[in-house]
Amino acid sequence: MHLDVQALRNFYYRSTLGRAAQSVIRGEVERLWPDARRQTVAGFGFPAPLLRPYLGQAHRVVALMPAPQGVMAWPAGLPNVSVLCEETLWPLDTGAVDKLVLMHGLETCEQPSALLEEAWRVLAPGGRALFIVPSRGGLWARSDRTPFGYGRPYTMRQLEDQLARHAFVSERQVSTLYQPPSTRRFWRRTAPMWEALGMRFSMVLGGGVLMVEATKRVRGPGLREAVRKPLGVLNPRPEAKPV
Repeated sequence: MHLDVQALRNFYYRSTLGRAAQSVIRGEVERLWPDARRQTVAGFGFPAPLLRPYLGQAHRVVALMPAPQGVMAWPAGLPNVSVLCEETLWPLDTGAVDKLVLMHGLETCEQPSALLEEAWRVLAPGGRALFIVPSRGGLWARSDRTPFGYGRPYTMRQLEDQLARHAFVSERQVSTLYQPPSTRRFWRRTAPMWEALGMRFSMVLGGGVLMVEATKRVRGPGLREAVRKPLGVLNPRPEAKPV
């Protein structure tokens, strides 16, 4: 079940907790993808908070928002680049996207397999996709006061296995958002400390969000199609003798 776009906008742009989450996650995206010059960058779900750094450098930026969620005009004060679309039918050409980010899209989608097939279709060979989902073991998935408390949370193994089944190759894994999902003043003031500790002791402290960067594995013809009769060489036909 997708959250309403109004609730997502209020969280990320009008709440202290949402702005903190936006800053941490966007910082990790920029660290993984520092350069997108002359590239097409797209996002699905509610990717607007993460795409802003690429507006001034990418060749094209597109924010795809699913119909059950709704769409908002974005970015404010600039020409609109957000598009309302079906979950599994995106208005993008095959192989047109160099960088693709999904946030609040996979875990809330009713057809995750079909969604991953569509993500695979639009990604260019050599392109990179970043899947951002709530962590099953994190505090953020246990609180319905944030968007990460909705949908299906994942473990890193579950996410990587699902991506592998749809021809994605996992390249890098990141766990982030270690600060508690609380609006109390103490936790807001100490949030940078928790993020620093989490990055240093990530094997002990569990982050609230998992991020997997993956590439597209180009699928070829199956063995069954390539070798119609694999036992033919073991049982050759007898050669015809001249009469």
